Amino acid sequence: MRESRAIERLRRIATNKAALSLRDDVALLDGLVLTHDSIAEGVHFLSSDPPASVGWKLVTVNLSDLAGKGATPIAGLLSLALSGDDDWDHLFIDGVEAACESYGLPLVGGDTISLPPGASRVFGLTSIGRAGEKVPLRSGGRAGDALWIIGTVGDAAAGLELLHDDANAIGALVDVYRRPVPQLAVGQALAPHAHAMMDVSDGLLMDASRLAETSGVKATIELDLLPLSKAFIAERGASVDTRLFAATGGDDYALLAALDAKFDPLRLPLPSRTTIARIGTLAADGPLLSLVSGGKPVPLPKRLGFEH
Repeated sequence: MRESRAIERLRRIATNKAALSLRDDVALLDGLVLTHDSIAEGVHFLSSDPPASVGWKLVTVNLSDLAGKGATPIAGLLSLALSGDDDWDHLFIDGVEAACESYGLPLVGGDTISLPPGASRVFGLTSIGRAGEKVPLRSGGRAGDALWIIGTVGDAAAGLELLHDDANAIGALVDVYRRPVPQLAVGQALAPHAHAMMDVSDGLLMDASRLAETSGVKATIELDLLPLSKAFIAERGASVDTRLFAATGGDDYALLAALDAKFDPLRLPLPSRTTIARIGTLAADGPLLSLVSGGKPVPLPKRLGFEH
């Protein structure tokens, strides 16, 4: 069963209004923002990845969902699958601890199980955040809005390809893949002004199409405006094909925000060295998602991003 079909079936169960019809990354319950993400060996991390980085990644990908709603982290619940390798498990917990301390997430409980010998590792974390005065959902985008992205795209996908070629690869791109940074402070600054906002985890094009569909609008992305890091350009260049790779790669954990076209987020007191760029628009008519480069239309790739 594909992810989309599974979610459609689950909607028959998730009827409480807090579930938001399963059309967002989070649930909203009594002023709290709740999210749960799992990571699996061979899907979200490599067997050769350092265990501490896997623990870090589990925490930060969950916090990225809170960032997409401008929430403040207040508690986490860990699902810990013990592998039988004590050294690996200890280092994994070290990574969880480091991320929780770095972003002020108190670990308040969870569950532990033991895996059978040789089983792939799977971990989960539930993160709970306190909502601000406004929670920008996926569904709030409006025709005429400008689309902004906070953070760069493509680095993690490029880092993963380097590791596929050489398990001992190092460098900035590998670091981004292994140790995501949730945009919590920027999310909290943007939330009061955003009509819609979400984190980018499955690929920019995939997530932009989800935002547009849930909002009932159409999205146009200008590939030439995508923010690419110096390390990414040095490794792969900046051609249209390369930008399509960056826009579909996933694991970016950037933020995608729909803002009034007249609003300039650069006037906000954002953290220093924040990467933020206007990359497109929302409209009432047209295809659900369209791409432009050099003022000319670009065909959509066969794969917009990652789907289980």
